[in-house]
Amino acid sequence: MYLRGENVAFIEPDMWPPNSPDLNPVDYAIWGALQERVYKGRKFDTVDQLKQAILLEWRALQQRSIDRSISEWRRRLQCVVDQNGGHIEHLFR
Repeated sequence: MYLRGENVAFIEPDMWPPNSPDLNPVDYAIWGALQERVYKGRKFDTVDQLKQAILLEWRALQQRSIDRSISEWRRRLQCVVDQNGGHIEHLFR
């Protein structure tokens, strides 16, 4: 079941899986892409410089990249079920 917000479908909290990086779009897709963009050709002397680069690259992320990683969620969830709760990252390389 979905709760509908303004043009967004949310999954009800009782349907959320346990905390798993294999099932969190930010963990399995976004952080790696963001990290790659932040550090590409850059070195940071201060934490503030790093923070600014992270903010800059976060704002530059394409919505379709985020949407693509979210659309993969159900398939990943099914893989966890099929693997009896086991690790699934090797199935997505």
